[in-house]
Amino acid sequence: MPWVLLAVWLVVLVLASPLAGKLADVQQNRAVDYLPASADSTQVAKIQDRLPGGESTDLVVVYHRDGGLTDGDRRTAAGQIDEIAAAHELTARPRAIPSRDGATLMYPVSTTAPGQDTEARNALVDDVRETVQGTDGMTAEVGGPGGLQADSSEVFKSLDGPLLYTTVAVVAVLLILIYRSPLLWLVPLLTAGAANFIAMAAAYGLHEWFGTTITGANNGVMTILVFGAGTDYALLLVSRYREELRRVERPHDAMRAALRGCGPAILASSGTVAAGLLCLLAADLNSSRGMGPLGTVGVLSALLAMMTLLPALLVLLGRRAFWPLVPAFGSEPKQRRSMFSAMAGSAGRRPVTTLVAGAVVLGAVALGALNLQGSLKNENSFTNTPESIAATQTLAAAYPERSSQPIEVIVPAGRADQALEEINDTDGVASAETRRTGAGWAEIAVIATAPPESPGETATIHALRSGTVTELGGYVGGPSAQLIDLKDTNASDRNVIVPLVLGSVLLILIVLLRSLVAPLLLVGAVVAVWGASLGIGGLVFEPVLGFQGNDPALPLLSFVFLVALGVDYSIFLMHRMREESLSGLAPEAAALKALRTTGGVIASAGLVLAATFSVLTNMPLVSLVELGFVIAVGVLLDTFLVRTYLVTSASVALGRRMWWPGALSKEPPAQETQPVPPVQEPAALR
Repeated sequence: MPWVLLAVWLVVLVLASPLAGKLADVQQNRAVDYLPASADSTQVAKIQDRLPGGESTDLVVVYHRDGGLTDGDRRTAAGQIDEIAAAHELTARPRAIPSRDGATLMYPVSTTAPGQDTEARNALVDDVRETVQGTDGMTAEVGGPGGLQADSSEVFKSLDGPLLYTTVAVVAVLLILIYRSPLLWLVPLLTAGAANFIAMAAAYGLHEWFGTTITGANNGVMTILVFGAGTDYALLLVSRYREELRRVERPHDAMRAALRGCGPAILASSGTVAAGLLCLLAADLNSSRGMGPLGTVGVLSALLAMMTLLPALLVLLGRRAFWPLVPAFGSEPKQRRSMFSAMAGSAGRRPVTTLVAGAVVLGAVALGALNLQGSLKNENSFTNTPESIAATQTLAAAYPERSSQPIEVIVPAGRADQALEEINDTDGVASAETRRTGAGWAEIAVIATAPPESPGETATIHALRSGTVTELGGYVGGPSAQLIDLKDTNASDRNVIVPLVLGSVLLILIVLLRSLVAPLLLVGAVVAVWGASLGIGGLVFEPVLGFQGNDPALPLLSFVFLVALGVDYSIFLMHRMREESLSGLAPEAAALKALRTTGGVIASAGLVLAATFSVLTNMPLVSLVELGFVIAVGVLLDTFLVRTYLVTSASVALGRRMWWPGALSKEPPAQETQPVPPVQEPAALR
């Protein structure tokens, strides 16, 4: 049977190879790809695709010299712009716009030549950047929406390799430390790699068959989940398998017993995580909705590999996989007092005090969430400063009286002249001009008086949407409008997804644990962990790391992951607690024994999961750093404070009430003593 499973997996990996290799080609990383179809900025992008030349690529070439540009600087700039105009089909000859102090010169450059081809657009930006060169003392930078998109594409392209390699390295080091074996660590790592390959193929299938949005961030999180959750399942299975090898002689029989023992808990926990992630399908935001099925595919691929391929490999390797710490048949593990035995003792002595103290600590830390900054601006979205961001900063300082980034307006072609006149009369508009017309629509580029993504520009966008443009049947889009739509959609998604996740997870726990009190306690605990994790983020992101804002999706995505993964660990602990209670132990004793016996493996699993998510903190995007930090901190809080102290203390304090109204909540009937029959003397003695 192990050889059969191994052969099946080899066939599946070969068949999946062509699909997995195509996943990077279908990533969609434009801001508009994240938005729902109903958003104004999405409608603008779709209509622009139908205009002559398709979607335009808008750049801003910026020349700057401290103290003022010289005549030679201006001639150099004009010559380079002429080269760009000669090499590329531009929508209009770029016109120089000098700053008031004469230190900066701005050239807006727009072309529709690349259309929707992302690679062609990025190649155009690279070509422009090769042409635009500074001289002694004069800087030259290429920014604008097209430059920002090219820099973002480069960042997302660089995520796949480093993210995977770093995740594998982190998991490998932790497994070596946990198992202290030169061979054993490699088995779950290879199994997780196979699971990730299957997940990539399945993700590509979801995109092709159901149109699931694949972004660089979603793909990265899926990889993290495969290795993190998969390694957790492997730790639980290997721990139980080691235990069974001491009781059972044949490895095949020991693995069968191990799967019977921990299989239900692993299946239940992975099912709960999948159910929580699938709630994201109700999101209106494309990127969040895509995260649901991709995360689910990752978790289920890890589950499939760890419940089939891993057992087959372990059985084929036999006991020698554990060398040098081989669990011999009939041997007893070394008895030593663990940290979790001490934790169980302290929780058992003063359960109420421990529970109240822990709750106070979590509540106090959660107050740090009040220090979280507002929504992240484009210029603050990278951990370093790419050229497009440097250009934006130069423009903001040189042109405080006007925006360097157009607001893109689309109106019916027959109303273009009326719209242009009324837009120019709108408060906050510096200028507006009609660009392309086609397919029944007209495109108008609007320059605001306020800098990009500022409160003033936001007010101008709202004024256009609530007045002239909407009344004429048009739409308002562009980079700044996209950020507004992202923020608004995330807020509405939270109102839908949060109660949906809580309700589905609570329902699953009620069915699994046959109780109302225990599920409510566990859900309350993971929500507290989420609040505390965001609070720690608020104390670190701006004061320590210097981040000037937060991704609008951070609260929702961190909530879904921390609730789903936190309940995942709860199931491991509560399954053992219930098992011990059914064996006859009092609920208080069962809670303490469950912590002593499962605390070590749950701690190892928590460390691995936290470490895999912390890999995101090394990525060049602030949104990924924040998400990875909050989830890693939350997993550690859940593992070493909530799961060990608070849940155990609450279980001891509540006793049988923890399992109300299930059968375990009732006192067992007192055993009736049977009358002892009189002793009869043997007949031979009478």
